[in-house]
Amino acid sequence: MPLDPQAALAIKLAGDLPANLTHAELRRAYSEQRIKMLPPAPPIAIARDVSILSPEGLIAARFYRPHDDGIACPLLVFFHGGGWMLGSVDSYDTICRRLAIKGRCAVLSVDYRLAPETTFPGAVNDAYAATLWAARNAAELKIDPQALAVGGDSAGGNLAAVVAQLSHDSADFRVALQVLIYPCTDMSREYPSYLRNASGYMLTRAAMAWFISTYVPSPADRLDERASPLLRPNLAGLARALIIAAEFDPLVDDNEAYALRLREAGVPTRFEFFPGMHHPFFTLGAYIDDAAKAENMIAEEMRALTRSQMA
Repeated sequence: MPLDPQAALAIKLAGDLPANLTHAELRRAYSEQRIKMLPPAPPIAIARDVSILSPEGLIAARFYRPHDDGIACPLLVFFHGGGWMLGSVDSYDTICRRLAIKGRCAVLSVDYRLAPETTFPGAVNDAYAATLWAARNAAELKIDPQALAVGGDSAGGNLAAVVAQLSHDSADFRVALQVLIYPCTDMSREYPSYLRNASGYMLTRAAMAWFISTYVPSPADRLDERASPLLRPNLAGLARALIIAAEFDPLVDDNEAYALRLREAGVPTRFEFFPGMHHPFFTLGAYIDDAAKAENMIAEEMRALTRSQMA
C-alpha cells in the first residue's frame, strides 16, 4: 500500500536521518527531533534513576512503576533505539512511561554504552548485565522474576533478541517475553528491503551501513550471534516473541525472516506488520496513531504475563 499520510507528514517534518554529521552532532539532532515528535509524557507513580554495577563499570538506567502499591508486577527491560550510536533514557522517557502505565508493569530503561566510544560487544554486555541485575534484585524492585520481558526498538530490539538468547544459554535468569520493534537481526548481509526502502523513509540504507560499521567495525564480528541473532543455528526454547515491523523499513525483510525462523523452531511468535509505516514510527506518536496501536500490543503482551503467573 502507499505510505500512510501520517507517516508522510512525519517524514516531511523530520526528513531522512542524516549520515553526514559527526556522531556528537547526530546525537544532538536525533534527540531534539525525537523529543519533539513524542506524545505527551503522562505522570507516573515512580520514575527514578538507578546506577547498576557491572563488571565493566556503572550502567545508568531509569526505573518506572505505574503504582506504588508494593505488589510484584511484570518487568519490561527496555533498550532504546538509535543505531547503537544514538538515543538515551531521556529521549525514551515518554515511551517508557506510557508502556508502564498501559502494560500495568514496571519498566527498566537502560542507558547502555554507545558507539563509537564503545563498540561491539559493549552494548550487549551492558544489556545483559542490566537485565541480570533486575532479576537478582526482584524483591527490592517489587517485580516478578518469572514475568520478566526484554524489549526495544531497532538497535534496542537487536539487543533484546540477543539478551533473550544469552539468558537461555546461561540460565542466569528467565526471559518470559521478547518484544522486538523493527529489530536489526542480521548484520551479515543486506536484504532486498535495504534497496527497496533505501531512502526517503527517515532510516536510510546509508545510515544503516554507518551504524553497523561503527558499532561492529569488523565484518567477521557481524557473523557473531551477539551481533546477528538471526544467525544462531538453533532458536528452539527461546522466549515467546512479539515482533513489530513496518512496510517502508530497510529492516522489514530481516524482521520477517527472524519471525519465520522463530516459528519454525517452535517459539510462539506474534508478527505484527504495519502497512504504510516506516522504521521509526513507534517513536513518532505525536503525529502517528499507529505508535499508540503498537504500544497497546506491547501492553497487551505485558498484561498477559500477569495473567499467566496468576493461572
